[in-house]
Amino acid sequence: MSVELTYLAYTIALFFVVVTAQAYMGIANNGPMAMAGSRDNLKPPTAIQARMKRLTDNFRENLWFFAPLVLIAAVADISNQWTLLGAQLFFWARLGHAIWYAFGWPIVRPLFWFAGVVACALIFLALFGILA
Repeated sequence: MSVELTYLAYTIALFFVVVTAQAYMGIANNGPMAMAGSRDNLKPPTAIQARMKRLTDNFRENLWFFAPLVLIAAVADISNQWTLLGAQLFFWARLGHAIWYAFGWPIVRPLFWFAGVVACALIFLALFGILA
């Protein structure tokens, strides 16, 4: 397995942690029986629960850019310093973003998000031979 695919796997594992944290916040706020039911009459979300939902949504949205790019690169047998850097940068940027977002720390979180966008751009440009 390529290093890029390994970082995709790491990113999916991180996403699983984020989704699990979001689920835990829902259970903590509403109780396990309410969350196992139809979820029609849940309590309003707590601040941390709402934040974790936004984090999960943001992670999912960004994963839709990263995962296909890495998979296209793998199928096309394109792997170079740019695809590697992009895969590594994306994972570490998403890790930083998740930590900053979960704790509600200001200012730096958008920089982590932007680093993830740059990471995807590196892979995209490498796919078309612009970065070789």
